[in-house]
Amino acid sequence: MYKSVIRPFLFTKSAETAHYFAFRWIKRLFKIPGVSSISKSIYNFNSKTLEKECFGLKFKNPIGLAAGFDKDAKLFNELSAFGFGFIEIGTITPKPQSGNPQPRLFRLPEDQSLINRMGFNNEGLDSAIERLKHRKSDVLIGGNIGKNKVTPNENAVDDYLICFKGLHPYVDYFVVNVSSPNTPNLRALQEKEPLKHILNSLKNAGKAFQESKPILLKIAPDLSEEQLEDIIEIVRETGISGIIATNTTISREGLNTPDKTIEDIGAGGLSGKAVRSRSTEVIRFLHENSNGAFPIIGVGGINTAQDAIDKLKAGASLVQVYTGFIYEGPGMIKKINKGIARWKENRR
Repeated sequence: MYKSVIRPFLFTKSAETAHYFAFRWIKRLFKIPGVSSISKSIYNFNSKTLEKECFGLKFKNPIGLAAGFDKDAKLFNELSAFGFGFIEIGTITPKPQSGNPQPRLFRLPEDQSLINRMGFNNEGLDSAIERLKHRKSDVLIGGNIGKNKVTPNENAVDDYLICFKGLHPYVDYFVVNVSSPNTPNLRALQEKEPLKHILNSLKNAGKAFQESKPILLKIAPDLSEEQLEDIIEIVRETGISGIIATNTTISREGLNTPDKTIEDIGAGGLSGKAVRSRSTEVIRFLHENSNGAFPIIGVGGINTAQDAIDKLKAGASLVQVYTGFIYEGPGMIKKINKGIARWKENRR
């Protein structure tokens, strides 16, 4: 029904309009008694085979929703009914910001991909905290944190610390986002010294809390092998819990979408099927060159169970979806979980 009715209807609207339209209707539908239970019975697939312990947390299954979908923690309770093992909110910044001018989200149906230049649009830390206080679901929640656009890079650590301290009581793990291509100069923070400063500062700040929360770093797919070697060293030196590989790419190589269309869209990060191979390459490089020293969450171009299995084979411990969820619909989570369970059982 999603592919035959709902998706064609949503795709008649601009990508961002469709996103907010879907949010409103999901929110309304889940206010009807019984809808949450019905959704769980349709979309959930539970199996001991799928359970995974990673950086001190127990995941009921390895499929998560990547950051960017529920930016403001508005829908995580409802989305948990679709069978996700974990949901990542954000990217959250200390102060609200409107992001980049619209249009800023574009579909590439020929490539089952998206280009976005959203620019960390969100309602700010305080709004996210208020919603997280009303958390009803037991699904694991990650907090993806970033800096405000107006904050200069030399002061970026302050923004990350504000978000870290504010969200700490309400999320299960943190993701440091220095890899979005849509905030000016943000990716410069992926360089070794500024990145170590941010991560060490967060690690030290975590000591003030009774319970420490895992800290992960989300990296771009456009890093060179030398830069990836630096990432491995940074993980070792700072003692963070793991890596999310990868964010969106600024590359436009190998697309089926006409060049003129791509030129008209302009700047932004490319996600979906078009980044699938590169994200898997990055996962494999990190896993092999670190000798599996830390967990990796694989994200980029996952539409099917085989896509997820390929990332797990490459060295990912968990995976996340975003663009595939838009193209395939909520039924994909159950299909992927079933496929992974069969794959794991056949390996025994």
